[in-house]
Amino acid sequence: MSGTSARLTPPADAVKPVRHPDAPAPGELLGSHYEHCFGCGGGQPHGLHLQATAGEGVNVTAEFTVKPAHQGAPGLAHGGVLATAMDEALGALSWLLRVIAVTGRLETDYVLPVPVDTVLFLEAEVTAVHGRKIYCRATGRTGGAEGPVAVRAEALFIEVKVEHFIDNGRPEEIQAAMSDPDQIRRARAFEVNP
Repeated sequence: MSGTSARLTPPADAVKPVRHPDAPAPGELLGSHYEHCFGCGGGQPHGLHLQATAGEGVNVTAEFTVKPAHQGAPGLAHGGVLATAMDEALGALSWLLRVIAVTGRLETDYVLPVPVDTVLFLEAEVTAVHGRKIYCRATGRTGGAEGPVAVRAEALFIEVKVEHFIDNGRPEEIQAAMSDPDQIRRARAFEVNP
């Protein structure tokens, strides 16, 4: 196997994902990882404001309502916004593993158009782990959890340390985040896995 699909296929010695014992309980709202994140933060007026909920295994669910500010073609969600929603749901999986991870690769398939005012029901799960690599997939359905699949994605996330953001982010945002009590609480939640 070669090309992009091979990069999203876990190697033979990858392991089954294990939910961290201190992960949020099933049904618990995961919240925003950063107030100014376009995907999940409440501080972005035109952001997605996506809120994920922990599932039973190493999976999450979320809902995203397509607003007029999210359209590409007239009356339809922009493909990049749908990819962002998938990326955000997939990124929320790190709460269940209790690691900090960033997107290494995201492959998105658009199956059906998604009209403005549609509520997209998202499901994401970790499928395998290999060292710092986290393999996962997600679907976005219209009309509820049993509705037709409108978008699906496979991704590879890479576990990083907090220094990744300190070394690469803009100093003013890093300082603001480090001073935010909610952000400090979130960072401490991941200190269990040094």
